[in-house]
Amino acid sequence: MTFDFHTHTVYSPGTFRPHGKGTMEENVRAAVEKGLDAVAISDHGPGHLFYGEDRNKLPEMREEIRRLQEKYPQIRIFLSVEANVIQNHGNCLDVQPEEFSRYDFVLAGYHFGTLHAHMLGNWMDSRGIRLPGTRRALTRANTAMNIAAVRSNNLRMLTHPGDKGRVDMAALARACAETDTWMEISTWHSHLTVEEIRIAMKEDVKFVISSDAHTPDRVGSFEGGLARAFEAGLPTERIVNIEER
Repeated sequence: MTFDFHTHTVYSPGTFRPHGKGTMEENVRAAVEKGLDAVAISDHGPGHLFYGEDRNKLPEMREEIRRLQEKYPQIRIFLSVEANVIQNHGNCLDVQPEEFSRYDFVLAGYHFGTLHAHMLGNWMDSRGIRLPGTRRALTRANTAMNIAAVRSNNLRMLTHPGDKGRVDMAALARACAETDTWMEISTWHSHLTVEEIRIAMKEDVKFVISSDAHTPDRVGSFEGGLARAFEAGLPTERIVNIEER
């Protein structure tokens, strides 16, 4: 395994309790200890009501990345963000196009805790509270919202697709394939599931396995995602952060 581009730090602060629990340096040090070639700090987008990063701290974050890169030259360190997929009349993210240049690259995923994103319906559905017709309507709305985000932005990866809201995985995989957006197999979340991988791999899409680490000790944790990928029969050459040495 060569890199982990989905890790969180104290810059995903948490309103009621800490969300990311380690510093940037602790994540970098953990990645070095795991023998990774690269790591990204990708805290939650600013539109998250509870865990969003503070836009005003981006210069501070960038400076810390610069300092750490000098201190740890054996690993590449990137500043990213896990933007929140939302439904709006713009780019369907809480990170605006003019802000992309502040990051080395941008990830995006759907989360509870965001406005204008069918949050209540998806939260209820995830807990088995379903009104007649809502499952089909939510699937259509979530799929359209995610595809719009993929097609409207230059994203590096779509994080844990299908985790918080039902989607048409085949349609989403086609959009990711056409835009060269990686689909994440998360080791923190259960998505992509084995069945979802089997559906998505029918399209010419690339996959990435990430830790979604919220503590430094989980940086570079890939085992659960690898197990699902192997069970699904996904060829390793389609996983971008596996390299034969």
